[in-house]
Amino acid sequence: MKRSFLGLILSLGLVGAIHLDVSAQSKGVHGRVKTKDGAAIESATVTITTLGRSTSTSRDGSFHFSDLPDGTYTIRIKSIGNAVEEQTITVKDGKAQTVIVAMNISESQLEQVEVFGYNSHNNKTVNVGKAGIIDKDLPQSVQIINKQIITDQQVNRLSDALKNANGVAMGANRGGVNENFYARGYSLGANNIFKNGARTNNGGSIEASTLESVEILKGSAALLYGGVSGGAVVNLVTKKPKFSYGGEASMRVGSYDFYKPTVDVYGPISNKVAFRMIGTYEKAGSFRDQVKSKRTYVNPSVLYKISDQTDLNFTFDYLKSDFTPDFGIGTVDGKLNQSVGRNTFLNVPWAYNNTNTSNGQINFNHKFNESWNLNAIASYQTYDRDYYGSDRIQADKNGIAPRNLTRSKSNEFTANQQLNLTGTVKTGSIKHKILVGADADQSHANAYAFFIEGINYYDDKKVLKANPYDAIYVFNPSQTAEHTTTGNGLRTDIPGADLLTKTTTDIYRYGVFLQDLIELNEKFKVLAGIRYSYQRTPNSERFTYKENKTEEIVTKDGQGNPMGAKVDKAWSPKFGLIYQPIPSSSIYITYANNFTSNSGYDINYQPLAPSIIDQYEAGVKNDFFNGRLSANLAWYRINNNKFAQQLLLKPDGTENGDANMKEFSGKTASEGLEAEVTGTLLPGLNVTAGYSYNYMRYTHTNPISSYTTTVGNDTKTVEISGSEENVRLVGTTAHTANGTVFYTFQQGTVKGLKLGFSSFYTGRRNAGWNNTKVDVRNGLNRLISVSPFTTIDFSAGYTYKNWSILGKLSNINNAFNYYIHENYSVNPIPPRSFMATLSYKFEKR
Repeated sequence: MKRSFLGLILSLGLVGAIHLDVSAQSKGVHGRVKTKDGAAIESATVTITTLGRSTSTSRDGSFHFSDLPDGTYTIRIKSIGNAVEEQTITVKDGKAQTVIVAMNISESQLEQVEVFGYNSHNNKTVNVGKAGIIDKDLPQSVQIINKQIITDQQVNRLSDALKNANGVAMGANRGGVNENFYARGYSLGANNIFKNGARTNNGGSIEASTLESVEILKGSAALLYGGVSGGAVVNLVTKKPKFSYGGEASMRVGSYDFYKPTVDVYGPISNKVAFRMIGTYEKAGSFRDQVKSKRTYVNPSVLYKISDQTDLNFTFDYLKSDFTPDFGIGTVDGKLNQSVGRNTFLNVPWAYNNTNTSNGQINFNHKFNESWNLNAIASYQTYDRDYYGSDRIQADKNGIAPRNLTRSKSNEFTANQQLNLTGTVKTGSIKHKILVGADADQSHANAYAFFIEGINYYDDKKVLKANPYDAIYVFNPSQTAEHTTTGNGLRTDIPGADLLTKTTTDIYRYGVFLQDLIELNEKFKVLAGIRYSYQRTPNSERFTYKENKTEEIVTKDGQGNPMGAKVDKAWSPKFGLIYQPIPSSSIYITYANNFTSNSGYDINYQPLAPSIIDQYEAGVKNDFFNGRLSANLAWYRINNNKFAQQLLLKPDGTENGDANMKEFSGKTASEGLEAEVTGTLLPGLNVTAGYSYNYMRYTHTNPISSYTTTVGNDTKTVEISGSEENVRLVGTTAHTANGTVFYTFQQGTVKGLKLGFSSFYTGRRNAGWNNTKVDVRNGLNRLISVSPFTTIDFSAGYTYKNWSILGKLSNINNAFNYYIHENYSVNPIPPRSFMATLSYKFEKR
């Protein structure tokens, strides 16, 4: 395998060198692995053959073996694309000689080699972990969707990449506005997706053409990131500038008039400054009638190497995404009905959703010495959305659905600042890898409300109401006039809309944290840390256009006194034990918690405190065949014993009609299992597979209670309750699985031919709404059980010199199923379709 990779590199005519610098620090061997250009090589395997002890180089290329007695040792160095090199080194009086190992490889070649495999990430430093420690030292499940998987599967959207992540499932694609994901039973909200470590927005669907990899840190990440939901955080790692000229131009085409040209160019501006520019344009139709999209994306970045110890990376990207909002086929009498055609479009024909998203980031890195590093990030993100259309398709049993209009506009601005200091110290024989950090977020959002002419009106109490725009016959929209009571057809006019109000909401988040990876010896490690988070949400402000007046939206307590800003404070600890019986295996158990901010107030009109959610995880991470195959397994349980529910009855036994008045009377639990296998078994043979099981449910909710109400002369008893217990929550998926196999022929007349299969399984899940205990007693069922489905993709391609072509036939079994948001956004999955990419790579030598 090594010789095959080396032969491939040599055939490109690239020659370089790696230097291994070893210096004396205590009794042992300490060193760094780097290219001839001085760039660190991460994840090289360094082994003392005479002792059988191995380690991997960290992000800065450093490694160490501590507490070695004086003597002579043989050190073996292996990295991707290199022949194995061995050197003899002597430790005397705690000092080791300097060794230089030269190999036929350079920084650019390393990247070329790594692109040909699904390499194990267990011995790699993951950016999402912040601390600069390798994956197998994290007592937490991590998954990386690398560049080769993104290329092989022709990934266009984040959802395409996350199909490969066990334990992460798409819950809905609400109107095509944004993709909604669930992990371990929890929705990945706006706070859970990051780009190069800084919070970003999923609105408009994230562009994948700039992705180097996608990192998923599963379970609680509150210690590192603060107020995130407990399922997972996703970090998007983008492509960086290079100090060698090159790039790629590609054209991607596919079914339903899909066209996507992409250009990626990089190179040095000087010996200290490098750039990269990625740009793409996408235009597409859809298997859905009348649905189309148009996207423009640019991503320039500049790297400034101030010195060997310091660099600055400037990154900016902008996405303009205009598309037809499509809420799918809706429901008929509250249920799925396959008589509504897969391609049937039920929104108004002129509906539009136009979004603009931008991200800017400055990333500063400084290495004080071999032990201490500083990282500082300052970033901003904007998201603007302009929407007009009909978005709730709920037909009666006869197939008639009123089309209600929504006109909305919003813009958001978020700034983020981070400071992360990592260092290594020793207390006696115990080594500490320390992370000290602080971060802050400032979010400013405006939401605009409109008055739609001929649709909106005010009732006698001056409350804004709305009439339907029209009604549609969902089984055959062209026959609408024949089936509606009015006999009228579908409208095509666009009602005018005037601005009513602008509501402004600000959120401020701050946090400080400390983490220590304590290496007791080579087999036992402890990871411990704690974070303090502070979140402040001032009262929102509303500007009324007609009156040209701004007023604060104030909630008052039981005595009529105004309530001020909502403040949340929380401590987030984490503690994990790691046992590594052999260098290729890591077993861990961990406890962590995260907090969830709660809206509303209690019966005394005091803001609700956050819910503290406890998480327990155990797992094992294994590498086999010298790292060519990794197999990881994780079990978890997540308990929320302080779940906020609406207060049903006041102390006097009367109904509480205030949806914002809540109490901590509920409990939830989520538990499951995740398995992952990935690797390059033979030269050109890459595999990845995963399976997950999750059971998320309410374990305690309000019991059935009753109250009496009188209307006129009639008095009746009304029963109310919390949700049914121990039933899978809406949106969560029981089982998911994925498997991908790609093989590239290495020799003979078919050398360069690539063949691959990918299969994705989505298990049974619930849509609609979870039933209350009263619903169950009365025989009502608001749940929609959605059947499992499997899609299979086949890919074939060929590479010759700088040219490559790759085609994919998706969903070759033509599976038919849905992604559903509650019961009104029912989006069918795409049928069998085709996509192909022709690309040309260029490089100046």
